[in-house]
Amino acid sequence: MKVAPRFGSGHRILVTGGAGFVPSHLVDRLVERGCTVVVLDNFVTGSKENVAHLLDKPTFTLVEADISDGLPHHPAMTERFDAILHMASPASPTDFEKLPVEILRVGSVATLALLERATDDGARFLMASTSEAYGDPKEHPQRETYWGNVNPIGIRSVYDEAKRFSEAATMAYHRSRGTDTAIVRIFNTYGPRMRPDDGRAIPTFISQALRGEPITVHGTGNQTRSICYVDDLVRGILLLLDSTQTGPINCGTEHEMSMRQLAETIVSLTGSTSEVSYITRASDDPEMRRPDLTLARELLGYEPSVTPEDGLRRTIEYFRGRLGY
Repeated sequence: MKVAPRFGSGHRILVTGGAGFVPSHLVDRLVERGCTVVVLDNFVTGSKENVAHLLDKPTFTLVEADISDGLPHHPAMTERFDAILHMASPASPTDFEKLPVEILRVGSVATLALLERATDDGARFLMASTSEAYGDPKEHPQRETYWGNVNPIGIRSVYDEAKRFSEAATMAYHRSRGTDTAIVRIFNTYGPRMRPDDGRAIPTFISQALRGEPITVHGTGNQTRSICYVDDLVRGILLLLDSTQTGPINCGTEHEMSMRQLAETIVSLTGSTSEVSYITRASDDPEMRRPDLTLARELLGYEPSVTPEDGLRRTIEYFRGRLGY
């Protein structure tokens, strides 16, 4: 299956949260294609630094606004959009405690407002969902048909349920209004532009290793994740955007490893003397995570290509430069 590029020169695309880690890489690729890109971000977790290199480009506009307060009154928002990518949401474990209401609002009222705009514009609407929609799964690997095992009132529920609501809203508009929609379920992604202090395993482990500090692994370290380098994820998202598929479709890799293995690999790749230590495991922390990529392969022709070792080396070099180690 080969998906032809659908969006390029002459197309206007809105990306919410576009100054964040993953979305900023996506914005780079869209600008390279010749798209006119408008980014909305309130910089709660995103950074202007991630898109600073685009500010002088005539095809790029950065609008500082909170999409949860509605679509802003800005000249760049007056013209029709060909596609809307809803990528905005705090997404790290530390955000769940610090920004719970903000996460719920961006997954609910913001999603509804953007779906209305996409419907009015006749735009393709792509919603960035998450593997967290599966909760602590009883199925392994996770297929898109699996309904999940989510604690609706746990500490992680603000993120899990916000994304599940967003998926429901997206499908409701698709079915009842005929909106051209797509849902991508993003699995654990890493790479340059991650926040060193965002609470996720890879930036935490790398930062600790570069400082020579103990690597703090939650629980026994036997819980697993399948890690995906950001370039592979972005390629998958663009394939879904260009396609006519509705989804949801998983996007990530099958490179599954335990948190202990991940920590030991990072120590080795950094040449650190850090030792692995174990701390209390967070509430509702999923035991395992690996996507079934059958649909992505068959419907989109998606195939991840970056190995964990190569991706982690690139990410470590980014953090070396950022942290000065």
